[in-house]
Amino acid sequence: MAVFEPSYIDYAATGAFSALVQDYLAAEQALQPFYLHQPDIKGIAQAIISRKSFQTNRTLLVAVLRKQYEGLTVSDEVTENLNALSGENVFTVCTAHQPNLFTGPLYFIYKILHAIKLAQVLNELHPQHHYVPVYFMGSEDADLDELGQVNIAGKKYRWKTDQKGAVGRMLVDQELIILIQELEGQLSVEPFGAEMILLLKAAYTKGKPIQQAMLELVNALFGRFGLLVLIPDQPDFKRSFQPIFKQELFSSFSQKLLNTTISFFRERYKVQTEGREINLFYLKDDIRERIERSGNEFVISNSNLRFSIAEMEAELENFPERFSPNVILRPVFQEFILPNIAFIGGGGELAYWLELRNIFEAAAVPYPVLLLRNSFLMINKRANSLQLKTGLNDQDLFRPLKVLGDEMVKNESTSVLKLSNEIHALEEVYKMVSHHAEKIDPTLQGHAMALQTKAIAQLHAMEKKMFKAEKKKLSMKLGQLETLKAILFPEQQLQERFENFLPYYAQWGSGILDEILQQSLSWEMKFCLLKEKEIG
Repeated sequence: MAVFEPSYIDYAATGAFSALVQDYLAAEQALQPFYLHQPDIKGIAQAIISRKSFQTNRTLLVAVLRKQYEGLTVSDEVTENLNALSGENVFTVCTAHQPNLFTGPLYFIYKILHAIKLAQVLNELHPQHHYVPVYFMGSEDADLDELGQVNIAGKKYRWKTDQKGAVGRMLVDQELIILIQELEGQLSVEPFGAEMILLLKAAYTKGKPIQQAMLELVNALFGRFGLLVLIPDQPDFKRSFQPIFKQELFSSFSQKLLNTTISFFRERYKVQTEGREINLFYLKDDIRERIERSGNEFVISNSNLRFSIAEMEAELENFPERFSPNVILRPVFQEFILPNIAFIGGGGELAYWLELRNIFEAAAVPYPVLLLRNSFLMINKRANSLQLKTGLNDQDLFRPLKVLGDEMVKNESTSVLKLSNEIHALEEVYKMVSHHAEKIDPTLQGHAMALQTKAIAQLHAMEKKMFKAEKKKLSMKLGQLETLKAILFPEQQLQERFENFLPYYAQWGSGILDEILQQSLSWEMKFCLLKEKEIG
């Protein structure tokens, strides 16, 4: 296993996170009315008190989880955590994500490891309680364009299927099996590539629902850490949530409350979600479409389905599983089901959670501590070597390539690359020429100024040519800089938002999860650069 050395920088220093995220991390006073608990140990203690006053249906939660895990090989840690959830002093630390193809972007892995790390730390600090890490699967998402593609070792893989509706309910088909076979050819040459492919083949078997395949893959990767995977698309969970579904359908309570906060965000930040009059989808077979109100009827968009008020009441009573919360109500559904005290999410997730406090209060559901997920930049030996050769510090890595390249030329060159003195001297010469010309004929002053402008423009053009010639001399070092940036920021994006985890597992094996977990922070919220070091 490789050896890694961590270093940490502030999120603001990366230039890659929104003003809202930075203000939240800085505890900006204007944002404080939009969340309930500070993201620290005191906030956790307050969230526990709040959670204890809410009657979570633990019997239902444990029963559903046991059914989900039937027939699977589970670790002792998973069994222990699952059984523990029945206890009143047991709480969850949750992260959530859709069932992206083969786990999707790297940050999916980081979110889960952050939840595991926070649970571990809290178990050490609060032995009178027990904390269980949970991955809450957003399997009802229907955006296959986003969830069905993944970037792996420089190649984009896309699942081409005609299936529609909630992605989690779709089935593994032959096209998906073919993708795994393609991956096998690409990754099997790596030390742990064959091991990774076996995990994929075991999880993604033909005819299995995607949400089940995702459950099995995540369990195989993280079960030894005690992580529980929860698929919330369950009739019994939906039935328990019926009162809030009903409140939303017939009074549109969430949108009214959302509108009171959006005006604040619109003035200062990008609004993450505007919501809708009814923040629910209708979910049946291969349909997942918006529910809209039209007079005394409910209409399912992009379909011929219509319901009277009485028919919709009957539909909710008889088939609660056909109702799916959208991004506004999904957090409320999550916190209603789980005895949760902390939610770990990315910048976009925090942005919409901060819009929802009033909705939680109206639904009488406890609002958790919000923590920005951990971020990592994985710097392998080659990139680490290039960073040393180019002389960049950690913060420099996040700066634009052109800026870094121009600075390198200026710093490395021994020649004069700016003609500032010469331009100033030329301006003085033309000032004198203009003065003499004006005495002879005032109309000649404009001609003198035009000559000055042309001459200075020619000097600026010469500066550019000199700079270009100097860059050519430094082409090798600039090439190293360009290669470094391409490795760490593929397609000029944060590595964690673009690349997939599979090549990292294929190269380093399951031990890379332990390494990232070890360097994960709990609530300190810093950006970690993880550098692979030479051994010996």
